[in-house]
Amino acid sequence: MSTTRPSPTPAFGQADLSNCEREQIHLAASIQPHGALLVVRTADGIVIQSSANASEFLDLDRPAVGCNIHEFGGLAEHVAPYLTEPPDGHAVMTRCKVGRTAGEFDVLVHSLNGGLVVELERASPPVDLSQPVETALKGIVSSTSLRGLCEQTASIFKSLTGYDRVMVYRFDEDGHGEVFSERKEAHLEAFLGNRYPASDIPQIARRLYEQTRVRVLVDVAYKPVPLVPRLCPLSGQDLDMSLCFLRSMSPIHIQYLKNMGVGATLVASLVVGGKLWGLVACHHYSPWNIPFESRAACELLVEAISTRIAALESVALAQAEISVRRLEQRMIEAISQDGDWRIALFDNSQALLQPVGAHGGALLFEGQIQTAGDVPGTQQLRDIARWLDEQPRQPVIATAALGHDEPRFAPLVAVASGLLAAPVSSTRGEYLIWFRPELVRMLTWGGDPSEPVIIGNDPSDLSPRRSFAKWHQLVEGKADPWTPADITVAKLIGETVSDVVLQFRSVRMLIAKDQFENVTQQVQTSDIPVVVADPRGRILLQSQQFESLLPAGHRRLETIQHLADLFVDSAEAKRRLRELVDFRRTWRGELTMRMPTGEPVSVLVRGDPVFSSPDRVLGIVLLFTDVTDRKTVEAAGREFQNSVIERHRVPGINLGTKADLIHQRLYSSVVENAQLAALEITDGTDKARMLRMLDSVRSSMSRTAEILDRLIRRTMRGRD
Repeated sequence: MSTTRPSPTPAFGQADLSNCEREQIHLAASIQPHGALLVVRTADGIVIQSSANASEFLDLDRPAVGCNIHEFGGLAEHVAPYLTEPPDGHAVMTRCKVGRTAGEFDVLVHSLNGGLVVELERASPPVDLSQPVETALKGIVSSTSLRGLCEQTASIFKSLTGYDRVMVYRFDEDGHGEVFSERKEAHLEAFLGNRYPASDIPQIARRLYEQTRVRVLVDVAYKPVPLVPRLCPLSGQDLDMSLCFLRSMSPIHIQYLKNMGVGATLVASLVVGGKLWGLVACHHYSPWNIPFESRAACELLVEAISTRIAALESVALAQAEISVRRLEQRMIEAISQDGDWRIALFDNSQALLQPVGAHGGALLFEGQIQTAGDVPGTQQLRDIARWLDEQPRQPVIATAALGHDEPRFAPLVAVASGLLAAPVSSTRGEYLIWFRPELVRMLTWGGDPSEPVIIGNDPSDLSPRRSFAKWHQLVEGKADPWTPADITVAKLIGETVSDVVLQFRSVRMLIAKDQFENVTQQVQTSDIPVVVADPRGRILLQSQQFESLLPAGHRRLETIQHLADLFVDSAEAKRRLRELVDFRRTWRGELTMRMPTGEPVSVLVRGDPVFSSPDRVLGIVLLFTDVTDRKTVEAAGREFQNSVIERHRVPGINLGTKADLIHQRLYSSVVENAQLAALEITDGTDKARMLRMLDSVRSSMSRTAEILDRLIRRTMRGRD
């Protein structure tokens, strides 16, 4: 009785267009035919798997599988060292001679668990790209707007690669892509402004784009070259080809490109803050390949572009934060001069609306409503506040389609399709709300995303959308979506107003004794550490948040002078507190406070005397803000400058005076870009985002240093 051994799962897994996520595109089991692939076991240097064309492609006299790496001529010299110390992270690039006729090949080596993957392509004549790369880097660094940078990017890649069309894609929060800038041959139809659904690029493909910055398809009509044996002997499974430059493309993606009439592609990833921000997509309408040096230059440049995007987005956010701080200062001054902070909030509507790009704004506070710009009616605003009370409590509530989220608000589309709301206190119904009107617009998609597809049993039978004629979608009932920056700024304004509300209520507590019990509860339960004292400094009230800063068992503080003992520099604290009580001098300072855990924490202290008239003080209010996050970011910025920039300080590469000068010029532009980005990224308040962005720039610097060094070495070697 015979048994039938189950056949392996088809390459790329079982997938159809109803669920592209099931397509395991990193398990291709084949490569493109313009190169060859070897899997070398590190234990003994034996080739245990190869592409079926390896022997012929490399001009060997016998099959590659079973050979020792030392039988491959010059290849052994470059690969053997990695048998004992595999490359860490990204692929190692080199050039060497292989085979009986000693043909020259470009080689990429990267590590595999228990082995090495070696990819080889026939070498093209070395190309000196130092001048165009230097010019491109200077243009990238000098870009002052996101739009301008993307336009520059499309031009740089069009000139550098020679593809018929270059597009810069930008992804939105939902993963949909938009052609943000474009350079093309004159006879081609423009794709600028076209949108493509998120489903066109499955999540697994997006993850691979984050891992491998540049991917090339030389000929859409190629015939895949299988790996022999099919399963990798090291694992007994399909070879993980995530980092393989020669990896075959998804059959679904190939059919997609054929439907568009595209013959070859290069795609470079724009990764900002560790996330895929967009793509530089290059299309050619016939087979097309570019020199190894050009691809390396593309990788170097997308790192610089990604760094600049991070900087520009951080600058925009920092500028908005400056506007918020100015608004805060005006509100505080209004309390002292007019007794009501709301005057400053609404005396200049643009100061409230412009930072988040809103058309209208409303404050609902203590039963009263104040508005600016275009907003719903009073009763409708109260209804919206009650609806907000029903939502989960969070720093900001945002929607671009209020009428869709709550149908009873659908009639408000003309002024309130978009809503952005921040609570200004812990009291129900008290919100600062921004509005955007309905934006009736025609979205242009690259083909109808809902068009039916043909689905077969094998991925190669699948056919994506066959028509890529522009398909227009009328969007109604929605506003222009709030960006992450809008939401961050709204959160910051909400927190600022909340601080001022607390200070205002503390002041009013001193003025209106009949409201003492109610306001006391609000102050005590606030999320902000606050101390309220009489004119002589005797403490009347302190919030629970402030009490949590005191060591366990600490005696009750009677006067604000006793606060000095909580600070590391108690002498400075005593001096400032004495000036606050005796001379009515406002205190704005940063000191280190001893926490109950024993850990020192940096806090920003705001102390203000409260005047009822120029010569009469009602009391004193002190607010404490933990600035540990800001300190962490500042430290990270200093560490970046010291450890990354100094470590990569324009090294000489010992290839002669001219090579050193080329290297220094190019690297100076790279360093300048990174330094500028680091300064601009740390000029903000969102700790998590800034640390993520700094890590992204640090990673980009390391990658750029490696690429640049190898590019210069190869260029100079080609002149020898």
